Amino acid sequence: MQTFIELKQLTKWFGSPNSGGIKAVDSISFKVETGEVLGFLGPNGAGKSTTMKMVTGFLAPTSGSATVCGHDVQAEPLAVKKRIGYLPEGAPAYMDMTPEAFLEFCAQVRGLKGEAKKQAIKKAVDRTHIGGVLRQPVETLSKGFKRRVGLAQAILHEPDVLIMDEPTDGLDPNQKHEVRLLIREMAKAHAEGKGGRAVVLSTHILEEVEAVCSRVVLIARGRIVADCTPAEFMSKSRYHNAVTLALIPPPGVMIFEELKRIPSVESVEDNGTNKTADGTQVRCTVIARHGKAIAHEVSHLVKAKGWQVDMMRVEAGRLDDVFRELTTSSR
Repeated sequence: MQTFIELKQLTKWFGSPNSGGIKAVDSISFKVETGEVLGFLGPNGAGKSTTMKMVTGFLAPTSGSATVCGHDVQAEPLAVKKRIGYLPEGAPAYMDMTPEAFLEFCAQVRGLKGEAKKQAIKKAVDRTHIGGVLRQPVETLSKGFKRRVGLAQAILHEPDVLIMDEPTDGLDPNQKHEVRLLIREMAKAHAEGKGGRAVVLSTHILEEVEAVCSRVVLIARGRIVADCTPAEFMSKSRYHNAVTLALIPPPGVMIFEELKRIPSVESVEDNGTNKTADGTQVRCTVIARHGKAIAHEVSHLVKAKGWQVDMMRVEAGRLDDVFRELTTSSR
């Protein structure tokens, strides 16, 4: 497996450490390898964009190192930039240009010529579905189309490493789905033997982590507080293996107290009631003690009591729950 990105003790100060400066990134170290889609998460001001700017060579680190495809970002900046496709936050472009002219310009900068340039532009346009706005000035485009134009320039040269800051910001649900499919495609190894790619995306949309990421790195206050798979990340949630129920118990039965008697149950959350033709439907979430699997025990109790169950769902965990806990506890 090839290492595409390697960070070693990467640190960035804005201002002097001795005179009120801000340490935006604090000794970050991790690797990104073939085929990985790394979700780079963190609250506002955590250091995500600063880290991405250092990896792409737009900011010099105060200390530590970053290498891309074996090239040191500071010692070999051009070699690094050739291997990277970068969609910065806000998808900046020349507002008076059309997408067609902008992609022509980007292709020339990337050294593409003739038929290779023509085909690269066509492929990027088709992948990002911007054919209908190619000859409109970028400034007239919606936020979503501007984002797609930025993504088109990032993938134009078939980069080994694709780095994206909020890639689906401003897109509608259909466009988000298309971009997520593209991200997965870009990360996969090519059947024709071109090898795989690595994708790093920073996002505030936690559902994106479940949809496309194979790994999560969460930072807070410039430091890594989690580095794991999405499943492992969700397993840190207090709702991991919790059971959410909607049922109609017999009148007068205290179902919460009954559920709390299960040894592996920590607590029961009241999700409200709903009037139905069959009676009052009670909704609740049964929290497992230490994340233990409790679905069988809950199901056994419900059947033994003869309660009418309208819905029963086992939860994998809640990303926002873990996100809040890890980023606030690191303060």
